[in-house]
Amino acid sequence: MTTRTAHRLALIGDRDVLHSLAVSLAACVLSAGLVYVGYFLHVLRVARRAPHHPEHGECVLLFGKHAPCGHIDHDFEARLDRAVSLWRSRPPQRLVLLGGGAPGEPTEAEIARRVLWQRGIGLEAPLVLEAESRDTLQNLRNARRLLGEGVRRRVTLLSNRYHLARCALFARQLGYDWELCAAEPRLRWTPRTLLRLAGEAAYVCWIDVGTRWARLIGHRRMLAKVT
Repeated sequence: MTTRTAHRLALIGDRDVLHSLAVSLAACVLSAGLVYVGYFLHVLRVARRAPHHPEHGECVLLFGKHAPCGHIDHDFEARLDRAVSLWRSRPPQRLVLLGGGAPGEPTEAEIARRVLWQRGIGLEAPLVLEAESRDTLQNLRNARRLLGEGVRRRVTLLSNRYHLARCALFARQLGYDWELCAAEPRLRWTPRTLLRLAGEAAYVCWIDVGTRWARLIGHRRMLAKVT
């Protein structure tokens, strides 16, 4: 069993996760789906409006993506291409590569570093690897630990457009000062993209409604898992 699969199974078996999921589903059902529609429009709006060029860009957090046996897909390729472009136009003071991997395989962070080196980013580049996380929340939580006091400075969250609303949600909950940077110049209107956006909307709805509910009832253990 890969760490990715084990991680997902562990989440499914967590009673606080199931609690928040039940509350989110109830909100969607009782609102006749309007709650979900609202989150879908939010995710879509973020995906459409996210800038392709960061305003600051001194510290860039590059989100990894599942890369079985070291093979990167189109989405991961787009993230890496944008990181290279940023480096060539205005090198950041720090480029944090995020993402773990299965035992015996290169991590997402290591794969990103290898590709960046191959594309001309020198060995002296200020690359920081966070190679233990298995999801976006862990990405940002572990990066916060690596950055220390630096987390209080503006960080640039670099990922695919469909993924940015989730990145922004967790960055806000973890206390980052953040800005977004989309890997793609513009949102592509394809069936695959719409499916991605629909899935992200469901995830953002679940996490945000669950977090609001936990705050409402004062459930500290639930809050500790997302902040």
